[in-house]
Amino acid sequence: MKKNFVFGLLFVFTFFSCNQKEKESPKLQGPDIGGLSMTRGLINKTEEATPGYVIFSPLQSDTTYVVNTNGEVVHTWKSAYGPSGWLYIKENGNLIRGGRDPEAPVYGGGGQGGRLQEFTWDGELIWDYRYATENYLTHHDIALMPNGNILAVAWEGKTVDEAIKAGCKPELIPKAGFWPDKIVELKPKGKDDAEIVWEWHIWDHLVQDFDSTKANYGIPSQHPELINLNLRHAPYPITQGRLDTLRANNNASTNSTVDNGGSDMFHTNAIDYNPELNQIVISSPALDEILIIDHSTTTAEAATHKGGRWKKGGDILYRWGNPENYGRGDSTNHTISGQHDVKWVPKGMPGEGHLMVFNNNVPNTKKPRSAVYEWTAPITEMGYAIADGGHYGPESPSWQFVAADTMAAFSPFISGAHRMMNGNTFVTVGAKGRYMEVTPAGKIIWDYWTPYAGYVRMKDGTTPQPVGPLAYATFRATHIPIDHPAVKGKVLKPLDPQPAVYKDVKK
Repeated sequence: MKKNFVFGLLFVFTFFSCNQKEKESPKLQGPDIGGLSMTRGLINKTEEATPGYVIFSPLQSDTTYVVNTNGEVVHTWKSAYGPSGWLYIKENGNLIRGGRDPEAPVYGGGGQGGRLQEFTWDGELIWDYRYATENYLTHHDIALMPNGNILAVAWEGKTVDEAIKAGCKPELIPKAGFWPDKIVELKPKGKDDAEIVWEWHIWDHLVQDFDSTKANYGIPSQHPELINLNLRHAPYPITQGRLDTLRANNNASTNSTVDNGGSDMFHTNAIDYNPELNQIVISSPALDEILIIDHSTTTAEAATHKGGRWKKGGDILYRWGNPENYGRGDSTNHTISGQHDVKWVPKGMPGEGHLMVFNNNVPNTKKPRSAVYEWTAPITEMGYAIADGGHYGPESPSWQFVAADTMAAFSPFISGAHRMMNGNTFVTVGAKGRYMEVTPAGKIIWDYWTPYAGYVRMKDGTTPQPVGPLAYATFRATHIPIDHPAVKGKVLKPLDPQPAVYKDVKK
């Protein structure tokens, strides 16, 4: 792994009232990662902008907002918790939202969760499930399945001894051990419970060439279906004084310690489900890779290398972004870095079946920039094609969006993108709290910088997520079409008065 995921980040606030006339896109000078110097509110709405609504929840907020294309808030929900990142709206108008459980132990870092909640349109909390113990914690993202179940990403704990027994080089192991990712499929029950009906553990699909006495010993270049356990750097040392300073400035989690830096092995930050293929795709920014696995397995098969529709058990079916991880290709084949929000383009939309991701830090560039990538994975009836000794393609995306003003559309973390029914793409520049509708030609036809943030604090005074001074940071926003079943029959008039905008960061 090449990164630790502690993000430092300062804020001031400006609000700009809605203006429906087309304007020049904003310009950002210098290292203003959070867009603090920028005008806030609706910046640009052209006649081409798609009718509908946008739903979002800033990382420091207990409120979920719905705005219309004029930038006016038309609906809100309140939670007892700050967000863990994700939120989704169901066809019946209910909100599914992740919450940062303040009592969750052990696990620290961006995307901490522990709570899965469902609210009715009118704000009634009808499901509040806690998945947070010393052994596991949900984080970052979920995927809603057609059968009503939920695929959730979670950390699970592995001790130093377990890591050594798996063939990890001792100098690469944090004193607190590792937190590899797993996926659990939850079937909601009652008001506060769920049944785990399927699970997958990345720990079962590792390879290493350090200790030949271990069962997972092998040459990584001969096993692209497995993750190289020793593809890491040594834990970064940190003093308690430095950690206290980071925490005081909201740059570290309440559960961060001097011993668990680097424990978050893969930092899986996105998950999506393809019902036609019965496959799951996840994003690991620690690997700079997109990974696809088979969901047609049983839980027992998912722990092995055989079984399921694709005959590979829980092994990696396809991976893209950084083939050097499995000993193939070179730095010129490194296409994504720090990426977020991977998903398939849904059936019936332009580009259906393609994959899309927000590429936070485009590799091999002189200046920092982000991009949205769309590409086609080489799938056949037999699985994903890969040449002997080669790496998974394609070599480059089939479509990409890079804003003309790269700094104003740059986000080193969070963010997202999704295809719209008309072929446009909705983009979230997460660090800045900027949401855009973009045409296939790359024209920005709707541009909104949220003026809303929040004042949620943990018991020790820190924010729910280690976002530092990024007041408007948003994990991702989602465009809701005007004819979406969730808003059918709903009263969506601008609230009067409008919610208070973010002004006083010391409140």
